[in-house]
Amino acid sequence: MGAGRRAVNPPGARPARGRPALLMDLGGVLVADKLPAAAAKWAARLGRSERDIVTAVYAGNDTEVLVGRMSGAAWWSVVRARLGLDSAAVAELRHDLAGDPVWDTALLDAVAALRGRARTAFVSNAWPDARPNLAPHLPVADAVVLSCEVGFAKPDPRIYTHTLDLLGAAAGDALFVDDVPENVEAARALGMAGHLHTGTAGSLAALEAFTARLPQVTDL
Repeated sequence: MGAGRRAVNPPGARPARGRPALLMDLGGVLVADKLPAAAAKWAARLGRSERDIVTAVYAGNDTEVLVGRMSGAAWWSVVRARLGLDSAAVAELRHDLAGDPVWDTALLDAVAALRGRARTAFVSNAWPDARPNLAPHLPVADAVVLSCEVGFAKPDPRIYTHTLDLLGAAAGDALFVDDVPENVEAARALGMAGHLHTGTAGSLAALEAFTARLPQVTDL
């Protein structure tokens, strides 16, 4: 804490154990998941199943583009070959999946409201073009950790511990929010509180419960 400032708790409140932290996923939580609509559109257009589209776009990406071992452009060349698309169609598919991201403003505002009371991080399994695409709202968090930049992806424990280190927080003082059960379980295994996102209302309630534990004033 900075000199001359200390945490202030209301009477009867539990003292903060350490630096509190919130780790929150992006795609499917803070940013709307466009995959279902895109898969349906391209399945109809190409006369293939939605599963075929998802497989063509993502099969094998966990060990390649998602962890920074391949560029986004190189990976889209793979997808292009798998689906037999021309350059214009690939550009359209890319936009359908990630263009014009739609943010959950209620959740985003809740994260912003934690500034000065808790350290916050967005933690996402993401391809190399994610940061510029999401740039307008990334400064809301104190840290942004993308799998393609750090070389490991959720549920690998290293992405969680790396983020906690960046925030200067202990697992026992952190809440992790994600829409993938395996990712939440991995966070819990490290000692974090975990919330499985199934909708805005439930995640807002989890953030409210987390906020209720925090000191009224802190210098983070």
